[in-house]
Amino acid sequence: MKHVTIMGVALAAALATLAAASRASAQEAQVAWNVGVVSDYIYRGFSQTGEDPAIQGGVDVTYGSFYGGAWASSVDFGDDTDAEFDLYGGYRTEAAGFALDVGVIGYFYINPPSGSDYNFVEFKAAASRAIGPATLGAAIYYSPDFYGADEQATYVEANAAYAIGSRWTLSGAVGHQSLDVGDDYVTWNAGAAFALTDNIAVDVRYHGTDVDGPLSDDRVVAGLKFSF
Repeated sequence: MKHVTIMGVALAAALATLAAASRASAQEAQVAWNVGVVSDYIYRGFSQTGEDPAIQGGVDVTYGSFYGGAWASSVDFGDDTDAEFDLYGGYRTEAAGFALDVGVIGYFYINPPSGSDYNFVEFKAAASRAIGPATLGAAIYYSPDFYGADEQATYVEANAAYAIGSRWTLSGAVGHQSLDVGDDYVTWNAGAAFALTDNIAVDVRYHGTDVDGPLSDDRVVAGLKFSF
């Protein structure tokens, strides 16, 4: 019952934001689409595609300080699960020179095995500050009923980005995932993105964790993304 209630909260928050934006005029709401391909879909250091490529895409709607969106990716868990589908919504603002972001994210899986308990929700709070071409940030994510056997889970991340001219961006992050059933672990990534055009970008990134396993070993992932 708790899991159903939390999922309902996530859906309500994301869909309420999307509904508010859809009622706004074209001059008030901003809609952005994206589609892309990656050589491996990595979520917090672990491959979600059995180390194979993934096709991904989504839509974002912004209405004032509120935002909402949906995103999907192919996955391969070695079972009948076909895809991941995310819904999210939140609020962005600024205070004392910091960009602040609070929101909720619902992760849903298409055709998961019975009893797998893959679907889960996270609540997010993030802050960042731009210092010249650099941006420093931190974020925390909390789930009361996480993926699989885990229930309460917290992920804390520190991240940074540095813009070089108008085309290049260097970025990286380090995070700690706390789990109540599985072992806690640390994950990190660092890479560079290059804007081929205003709508096409390439990203090459190194991912690693302190977990020894075939789906969490260090690897380099390349991605191509189209934005509209």
